Amino acid sequence: MESQGMTKSNPMAGVDETFASSLDVDALKLAEMGYKQDLKRNYTVLSVLGVGFSLTNSWWGISAALITGINSGGTVLIVYGIILLALISTCVGITLSELASAYPNAGGQYFWANELAPRRYANFASYLTGWLAWAGSIFTTASVALGTGAACVGCYQLAHPNFYQVVNIFSFFFNCYGRTLPLLGQITLWTSLISFFVILVVVPAKAPTHQNARFVFAHFVNGTGWSQNGIEIHRPERMIPVAILGTVAIGFVTSWTYSIALFFSMTDIEGLTGTSTLVPILALFYQALRSKAGAIVLEALIIATGLGCLMACHTWQSRLCWSFARDR
Repeated sequence: MESQGMTKSNPMAGVDETFASSLDVDALKLAEMGYKQDLKRNYTVLSVLGVGFSLTNSWWGISAALITGINSGGTVLIVYGIILLALISTCVGITLSELASAYPNAGGQYFWANELAPRRYANFASYLTGWLAWAGSIFTTASVALGTGAACVGCYQLAHPNFYQVVNIFSFFFNCYGRTLPLLGQITLWTSLISFFVILVVVPAKAPTHQNARFVFAHFVNGTGWSQNGIEIHRPERMIPVAILGTVAIGFVTSWTYSIALFFSMTDIEGLTGTSTLVPILALFYQALRSKAGAIVLEALIIATGLGCLMACHTWQSRLCWSFARDR
């Protein structure tokens, strides 16, 4: 199957049957799309799930932007918003899974745009999709780096506005040695899930008081000021859809239960908005545990998870940039 717009070599042109039989099934499918296999397929489905979940880690995102959601609608916005977003994400995940199964290519969306758009607009659609996707990966990387760096600064209550660059550079060097990335994907997945479980249990258990169900499920706050009116993996056509839908499922379960546990353990919303650490989730941990050391330990789990997310972000944007540069 040839691309409609991008120029690619055809490594299968002129090869004899003996050589073709020496290639594995994955390499043959890649060759049918006009590519030769350049990268080793050392990712398992668990490694891909780890990278995917690290990129879309819902409960970590809630931790990093807790007060934004609360000010924009209160606990009710987050609790019910997660359910709505899970339904939407499931639909998106099914669509992406179908495309990944039919066209397992490292280029992802820009490759699919090139294959499925009308021939007249294929090049433009692919080019625009690729650049927007890569820009999105850069912005996401910067956001995760800022959130993780701010969490580190908050733990020490120091004013180092550029500290986030330290963790950003740290994660960048990890991606310079690709052999460790599959293992790191699995480590970050388990780090995230273990951190989630520890925080989910410890915060409600140690909180001196608990909010009522009305506060958690029906409390609305308007603080906005507005009026209230394809990768290195075997059998990618099967494994990538499993990883995509697994990411959506794990993201919903972890973020929803995590949010409810935190909101029941919250004692002072104003204390979160005015915290001297500028890290509201750290202030919430301190409210619940009444121990600075305990709050810092829980925040350290957030930081460890954030580093895994940041490494996955670098993997995402570097692989996308490589794939985009490969196609002409």
